[in-house]
Amino acid sequence: MTRVPLFQVDAFAPGPFTGNPAAVVVLAQWPDDATLLAVAAENNLSETAFIVPDGDAWALRWFTPATEVDLCGHATLAAGFVVGERLRPGTDRVAFDSRAGRLTVWREGEAWCLDMPADPPAPVTPPDGLAPALGVPAHAIEAVRAGRFLMVALPDAGAVRALAPDFAALAALDTAAVLPTAPGDGVDFVSRCFAPGLGIPEDPVTGSAHAVLVPYWAARLGRTRLEAHQLSARGGRLACRLDGDRVVAGGPATLYLEGMITLEAQP
Repeated sequence: MTRVPLFQVDAFAPGPFTGNPAAVVVLAQWPDDATLLAVAAENNLSETAFIVPDGDAWALRWFTPATEVDLCGHATLAAGFVVGERLRPGTDRVAFDSRAGRLTVWREGEAWCLDMPADPPAPVTPPDGLAPALGVPAHAIEAVRAGRFLMVALPDAGAVRALAPDFAALAALDTAAVLPTAPGDGVDFVSRCFAPGLGIPEDPVTGSAHAVLVPYWAARLGRTRLEAHQLSARGGRLACRLDGDRVVAGGPATLYLEGMITLEAQP
């Protein structure tokens, strides 16, 4: 048996019990994928980030309780925070190599910022069943765009806040997640993120969703710096900007828990 460090960090959170909690597990080498998935399921958070040192950078993978994913923003921010605050104290910039390529997390004052590939969503025909799955009349949907996730524009923040979707119906749609969004009250735009097919009925604050949302809103509003608010029960605010073919999303992070977990030694 071997013991490895585990941290739980609230990302995009000015204090505990806000933002999006992510687990960060620090490994010396990769165990088999079944072990990674079992740990993520045991943690039972929307995402667990696993990191392995690789020279000056870190290899990074993300798992929900149900599957591995190609990009997770809040868990990457959490991993950068753990490296900078606990593993290599004083480090202001952390590089990760992942399925999404090279990702960088850095410190800006009291906040941590994440750089990720932009995913501009393209217009698509609304899939059958989308409106009833969200619980809105079809005429309330102003636009539907698709990138990695399906983005659905609604008329105002109140419409996004009031959504009570049918998660089974959303899971049956051909998309990893559905992102309802609208102009914000006091911010540039608001959103929510429903991903029941990934084992996450509603994600509290979703960094990777903003890789889709920021290009859309930057074009719609005619500016590249945007303030966003994700309207989950925990809630979270993100300072975002579109930088060419990259999106930067930033906010504070708070350490909630640190300890050790026990894994079976690999042969």
